[in-house]
Amino acid sequence: MDTDNNRIRIVDLTRVISTEMPVFEKRIKPLTIPWSRLDVHGYDLELMFMSTHTGTHMDAPKHFNPKGYSIDDVPLSNLVSDAILVRVSKGADEYITKDDLKHLKDTNLRGKSIVISTGWEHEYNNSEYYLDRNPGLSKDAAEYIVDAGIIQVGIDTANIDNAKDPKFTAHHILLSNNITIVENLCNLDSIKVNSFTLVTLPLKLKGASGSPVRALALL
Repeated sequence: MDTDNNRIRIVDLTRVISTEMPVFEKRIKPLTIPWSRLDVHGYDLELMFMSTHTGTHMDAPKHFNPKGYSIDDVPLSNLVSDAILVRVSKGADEYITKDDLKHLKDTNLRGKSIVISTGWEHEYNNSEYYLDRNPGLSKDAAEYIVDAGIIQVGIDTANIDNAKDPKFTAHHILLSNNITIVENLCNLDSIKVNSFTLVTLPLKLKGASGSPVRALALL
């Protein structure tokens, strides 16, 4: 969904959370339990049960690094940041390499986020999206991101690691360097510029390793 308030264009980069959505690695789908009814209690209220890594979500360093900070301690500068859009078309099983990112070498990336558009968001309703075929970062690409001083990486896949990497190498490299990860972004084709303001707002869950976010691009 796009919104234009005559001063700034807002693009919603967030997947809808629903009981029918696909989920990663056969995790439980979100479960909604009706709790109060408007016609009986005077208000509607429902309970939800789901993984903290459901849908468009942020990984805090604690997700893979026991000494890392949790989602409630993510720096505010990561939640609203200058972002660079990187378009790197990738198919199933392909790696995003350092060479795919080296064109950014003349861009000042320190203190910024990057958002990687692989085109994989269009496979969202394909079983391969959440199973074992997604593209993802190679080891040298993750190390390049660390060296560039980037504070956050977003991507349009369910897993920032290549599906062939059972060791979650990119997760370990990024999170051990306090670089937050945002997965399952969408609507990246709606962004026609190379830089924008990225808003990624997680719930402030004490001690949690991640949280769903409302991700927005402010153009």
